[in-house]
Amino acid sequence: MTGTAVKDYLMLHLTVLIWGFTAILGLLIVIPAVEIVFYRTLLASLILGVLFLIQGRKVRLPWKELAKVLGTGMLIGLHWILFFGAVRVSTASVCLAGVATCSLWTAFIEPWVNKTNIKWYEVMLGIVVLVGLYVIFRFEVDHWKGLAMAVGAAFLGACFTVSNGQLTKKHAAYVITFYEMIGACLFSLLFMPIYVKLWAGEEGLQLVPAPMDWFWLLLLGGVCTVYAFSVSVELMRRLSVFVINLTVNLEPVYGIVLAVLIFGEQEKMTPGFYMGALIILASVIMYPVFNFLYKRKKNKQLLRMQ
Repeated sequence: MTGTAVKDYLMLHLTVLIWGFTAILGLLIVIPAVEIVFYRTLLASLILGVLFLIQGRKVRLPWKELAKVLGTGMLIGLHWILFFGAVRVSTASVCLAGVATCSLWTAFIEPWVNKTNIKWYEVMLGIVVLVGLYVIFRFEVDHWKGLAMAVGAAFLGACFTVSNGQLTKKHAAYVITFYEMIGACLFSLLFMPIYVKLWAGEEGLQLVPAPMDWFWLLLLGGVCTVYAFSVSVELMRRLSVFVINLTVNLEPVYGIVLAVLIFGEQEKMTPGFYMGALIILASVIMYPVFNFLYKRKKNKQLLRMQ
């Protein structure tokens, strides 16, 4: 393996580690989940906007395509609200265990959207995930709300991932991200009146972050959103999609380990939780392996037919 290849693999794991750190930031930032999403998306869109201005890059899209990208961005906004909400009502570990179902949701949603057949191993792994969730619910009844929100966030994550898979065929990834961040920011603004009426409580909106919050928010918007995305896109030019997907599945593992190391006793769960989390993570990691073997078998069959 060359030095460049080693560097690429290390950068890929660093990117996944950064994404795993996102749940930790959700606990370090004082302001609530909706406000976190508002500032995260606002800062990310501003950073990208400034970069485009410096580069003199045109980012215009036809109105119809712009509506699709902004709509996908709104899904991302709701996804992040549920994600950070799950962290707040439970723990980072519980949240990451639920979010680990994202790739398996994608396995069911993508064939439905693209009108292709669902593969047998996807059904099997989906059942395994349900078993893992059952084990967690059985032993962590107090955290059911956080786990349910995290699974909902994973479902929305699968939806916008499939949507992005179609959008990237027509538009540059950075342009898509720019408008999606604007869409997510708009969604968080539109959601605020509902949030204030139903969930915010007596304190209402908290739109004035503490001084330390600004540091964490800049880290979240700049490093975890703009930088990590940029690195992942660059690595796609040199690493296979299979290798990238397999490594991204380690995000919950990195996140749970970081949460235990940083927060200690606060993040320590019952053995039943870790048993259920391991079942979910095992199924998630097994998915790209089955997918790779399935495609290789199909390719061999096509070669024989020729």
